[in-house]
Amino acid sequence: MAVVRPFRAIRPTSELADKVAALPYDVMNSEEARQMVVGNPYSFLHVDKAEIDLDPSIDHYDKKVYEKARDNLNKMITDGVYIQDEKPCFYLYKQVMNGRPQVGIVGCASIDDYMNNVIKKHELTRADKEEDRVNHVDYCNANTGPIFLTYKARGAINAIVEKTMAQAPVYDFVSDGVQNTVWVITDEADIETIGKEFAAAGDLYIADGHHRCASAARVGKMRREQNPGYTGEEEFNYFLAVLFPDEQLYIMDYNRVVKDLNGLSDEEFMEKMKGMFHIKEYCGEGQYRPESKHTFGMYLNDKWYILTAHGDIYDPNDPVDQLDVSILQKNVLDPLLGIKDPRTDSRIDFIGGIRGLGELEKRVHEGMKVAFAMYPTSIEELINIADAGKIMPPKSTWFEPKLMSGLFVHQL
Repeated sequence: MAVVRPFRAIRPTSELADKVAALPYDVMNSEEARQMVVGNPYSFLHVDKAEIDLDPSIDHYDKKVYEKARDNLNKMITDGVYIQDEKPCFYLYKQVMNGRPQVGIVGCASIDDYMNNVIKKHELTRADKEEDRVNHVDYCNANTGPIFLTYKARGAINAIVEKTMAQAPVYDFVSDGVQNTVWVITDEADIETIGKEFAAAGDLYIADGHHRCASAARVGKMRREQNPGYTGEEEFNYFLAVLFPDEQLYIMDYNRVVKDLNGLSDEEFMEKMKGMFHIKEYCGEGQYRPESKHTFGMYLNDKWYILTAHGDIYDPNDPVDQLDVSILQKNVLDPLLGIKDPRTDSRIDFIGGIRGLGELEKRVHEGMKVAFAMYPTSIEELINIADAGKIMPPKSTWFEPKLMSGLFVHQL
């Protein structure tokens, strides 16, 4: 039984929403962020990546960065860039990319549900990235970036969504080709129904934002220790989330490029690959995009190849082992190319599907040796792995569109 509750969002005025809204802090580096905010003092990157307002030499994990984030957020509130709703509400957040919509409920999820695995995970977190967000949340006294959750679709929630979208939105703007539209759900009966429906829905699943979610839970536990008389109703017991029905989500391919063949010649590498894959040279135009599970595109020496995995190199009954990212890691990246830990090995890089397969060719021409185009992981696979209590390999899923930061702030 999941707890999802309304909250009094701190959110930008309608006139400034498109200027405040920013891509998540972890999809660009600091220099890119500096360029993105030129001429826009309202961008939420001044909060989410506050190092852009400090000397470029500063360590991104320095205490001054978190203090600057806090000060920038407080100034935006004081200056009237932000308003706060008078009563707890749910919000509706619709995104449309390439004509495909996804509509989520914005509310607060429970840190207890996270700790008790009612909110299920499918990825490991890195200690340094988690610590960074703990400090950011703690100094800002707020969840500034929403966690992207999914749930098994509920008809009653869908009905409220449709009714709400017939009303006038508070925000409606296009950013980076994605239309972002927001409504406020104020009807008490609808708010009550949404809470009951999530309670009846069973488990929730982290789609994207494992580090933000883990950090929010850690800050909540810290605040409980600081407030031993806490009741459980305090805002620090909850964190900002956008919850999308599973049927609407779109996962793109998450591709790989590798710097060298680990001492193998091209011929030796191809011969070893033949023991695990049926290999066929691609004769079509452009790049080869895998059309089904267990097929891969490989770009080597200016040629695309179609790889089809032999059935004996994975367990079709194991939800993790049968993933294409697992097949590649266990049979190619680790044993042939010597990449034991893809999270830390500098010889491998990952290219989100939003950048296109031409980016793989570009990276190979710029110094990488081989590229692998992946068939996307499905939302069903993600849920099955989370339900089994298992963990996906790193960089298994690339969700699009990305949730904009700055449209909703949850104060602790």
